[in-house]
Formats: sequence, structure tokens, C-alpha cells
Amino acid sequence: MRASKGARRGRREAGMGDAEGLGAGQGATLHAVSSAVLAVTRHLSVHEVLQVIVRAAAQLLDARYAALGVPDDEGSFAEFVVEGVSEEEWERIGPLPRQHGMLAAMLHGDTPKRLADIRREPEFEGWPVAHPVLKDFLGVPIKDGEDVLGIIFLANKKRPGGFTQDDQDVLALFAAHAAIAMANARLYEHNRELTVVAERNRLARELHDAVAQKLFSLRLTARTASALADKDPVRTVQELEQVERLAADALAELRAVIFELRPADLADGLVASLRKHAEVLDRAHETAVRFTAAEPVVLAEEQEAVVLRIAQEAVYNALRHAGAGTVDVSLLVRDGSAVLEVADDGSGFDASEGDQQGGLGLASMRDRACSIGGTFGVDAAPGRGTRVRLEVPL
Repeated sequence: MRASKGARRGRREAGMGDAEGLGAGQGATLHAVSSAVLAVTRHLSVHEVLQVIVRAAAQLLDARYAALGVPDDEGSFAEFVVEGVSEEEWERIGPLPRQHGMLAAMLHGDTPKRLADIRREPEFEGWPVAHPVLKDFLGVPIKDGEDVLGIIFLANKKRPGGFTQDDQDVLALFAAHAAIAMANARLYEHNRELTVVAERNRLARELHDAVAQKLFSLRLTARTASALADKDPVRTVQELEQVERLAADALAELRAVIFELRPADLADGLVASLRKHAEVLDRAHETAVRFTAAEPVVLAEEQEAVVLRIAQEAVYNALRHAGAGTVDVSLLVRDGSAVLEVADDGSGFDASEGDQQGGLGLASMRDRACSIGGTFGVDAAPGRGTRVRLEVPL
């Protein structure tokens, strides 16, 4: 059946085409749900995902107010995100709500609630004076199996008539996809925490293996020089020269670790930051460190931070372990991906044996790459240098 002129115009305005095998209304609804789901899954942090879920739900069902509560184990909410309420209004409302009244009924009942007027329900409990007046209400749990991850609340549909059964079905469908996005965001943040712990452990090893051992040697050499001062002046001078060399080595190692600990400065963009990093290392080391970039490369902020971090670690490995004369860093765009390469002409290693040397951090770099949807590879062999390659889809 041919759709009416108004229906066709409505779909064009929403940026939607006909869905094959579906009526116009169903096709538009599924497209709207799909768009909302895609908007949610573009984000990785839990808080961002919650905010986008609330905003998308309000737009999807034309609600004036929307909220998403994530319950904690203490009778309150770990997070409570709202849409339609300004920051000033939210401050006047006061502390996060407790799990009582309708909120408790939703959490414990574990089923959708659709009400013509929430104020007439037995579970209704008055809100703070500054709270907006709510009337028609729709609440749907966000579930992962039997676990309730949170609840989406909508209130005051902008068009007359309140929320319908179709609205409830659409919100339930959206909530099922939102549950996947929330679970993925939690896993991502957990992996980030594990990566931070691994990085701290690696830096602790660096401090112990490099700096602490050199300081211990420096202390012993200084004691030897002190003991020989009266008996053997020539030997004393030699020992003091050794003290100076050890102190210089320890200072260089400490500077390298401190340099790694400094937060990456991406204020000027990824390309500028990589170029600045290469220039600093080129001045500080005898090894030539060069950087090339064919064009500006723009990634999400989180992706840029990971690319910079992997570049730093790969260059550090080349300077520290490879004995390289030259390190080339490049950032290019190929086939829809940003491609980072760090290549050196140093001693190389057997890539088939993995990171058995313990200090290269290849597993950490690979995990970082996976965390932003990138692919990581190493091409290396004894005597012919090392090439680290990272690809991140644009």
C-alpha cells in the first residue's frame, strides 16, 4: 500500500527510509530505536553511556522528563542521571533519591510500569518542593539476565494522551540494547583499571631494576672510595669517577621513568604532540628520533591518548633496549585507518617468542590497542631492527 504524503514527509524529516517487509509505522519505529542504540554504543565510559541512554529514551518517546537510576547496595542509587531538568533545578531538588515508593516498586517488582497519573498510585510518595510535577509515567527495568542494572523512567509525554502500550514495547526493546551497552561499558572500565595496575607494576619494576640497583652500586662505590682515601689516592680517584658515572646513569633512568609518568599533553592535537615528543627525545639522546605525518589525523580523545602512549613506549623500548642509531615514528592515514609505526635499526629480537624479555611491554601495548578497537603488531628479528604498528579505524 502506498504511504500517504504526510507519512513519507515524516520519514524524510527523520532521516529514515522504508524498512523492507514492515509497515511505515513499524519501520520508522525500528529505525528510531536503531539510531538510539547506535548513539549509545558509540560511548565507552559508564557515565557517558547512562547520559546518552537517558537522552535517547526521552527523544525516542517524546518525553519531557527522563531519568535512569543505577541502584547501589545501601538503599540509594550509585548513579542517577536525568534529562529535562537543568543543573540549577537539580541542585534545588537536593540529594539523590532513595529506593522507596515507586522507585522501590520498580526495583523489586522487576516489571514495566505504565501509569496515566503517577500521583494517584499507592506507591507514590511526594517529591521535594523543587521537583517537577510528574503525571503520566513509564518505567522499564534494564536487565542483564536476572540482574537489574538500572531503571529508565519517562514522564510527561509531550503529546496528549500519555504513554501507550506501543511506547512501552519500544522502551522495553531499547532497554534490552541499553543493558548490553552498560555491560560493555563496565567491562571496558574494568579493563582500563587492570591496564592502569599493570602499568604501575611495570613502572615499579623499572624503578627497582634500573634506578634502585644503580643507586645501590653507587652507595657501595662511594664507601669503597671513602675507605681508600688515605691508603690509595689514585684508586680513590678512580672510584669517585665511577660514582659520577653511576650517578649520571641513575639520573638518566629516573628522568626516563618520570617522563613516562607525565600526563600526555594532547592540547595541540595528536600529530603536534607526537612531533614534540620526538623532538625532545632527539635532543636528549644520541639516537636520531624522527617523526613524519602526511596529514592531520583526528581521533576521539581517548583513542589519541592511547596512540600517544603506545608511541611513547615503543620509542622508549628502541632507545632503552635496541641500541638503535635511528628511530622513525610515522602517523599516516591508510584505507580508513590511522596507522602509527615506530621502526628502529637496532638489535631486534625474536618476535615469535613474544615479550619474554619482560621489559618491552608488548602485552600492555596490545591491550591498549584493543581497548580502542585497534590492531597491534610487531615485526622484528635478531639483527634487523623492530617495527611496531598500530592501526585505529577512523
